[in-house]
Amino acid sequence: MHKLLFAVGALAVLSTAARAVEFEIDPAHSQVGFKIKHVTGKVLGRFTGFSGSFAYDKKDVKSWKAEAKIDPASVNTDNEKRDGHLKSPDFFDVAKFPEMSFRSTKVDVAKNGRAKLYGDLTMHGVTKPVVLDLEIGGVDKDPWGNETAGFSAVGAIRRKDWGIVWNKTLDSGGFLIGETVDVALEISGNAKKAGAPSGK
Repeated sequence: MHKLLFAVGALAVLSTAARAVEFEIDPAHSQVGFKIKHVTGKVLGRFTGFSGSFAYDKKDVKSWKAEAKIDPASVNTDNEKRDGHLKSPDFFDVAKFPEMSFRSTKVDVAKNGRAKLYGDLTMHGVTKPVVLDLEIGGVDKDPWGNETAGFSAVGAIRRKDWGIVWNKTLDSGGFLIGETVDVALEISGNAKKAGAPSGK
């Protein structure tokens, strides 16, 4: 009897896991952006080179997961000289650290299509935990019959925690750039086709 109950429970777990659909991030309809204080204003930027995937099942939060890789050399703030500085050893040091990555660890779901996504961010050779506020866009099919899913995510990190410490002191005693970086993600993904490689 105990074996039968165990078997039924195992099948239920496997059935639940099977419902989670894995989506490949669609870079054409996604954006990895950030902003940081500069003197009295803020500079906006983005990374144009990134890839990743996420699993989503509305009925099973435990099956949710996400991972992504970002090319720091793809940083774009619409200023070539500034972008060159960001790629240098003063900031991302892309020659030494050519990849950033994120891997989720858990999700806490709130009401009204919102949740908190916990994960590990590796940047500049350092891995630290981060928390992002999620707005879940849900799942639908586009006019061509492709299953898509999307979400928005925002959060804030302290760049010094990842060893990015460069700054300049202003005459006022303040600093040229801020310590906190606001992160904003707009992610859309397409369901992976059966038999397609995982890309991991």
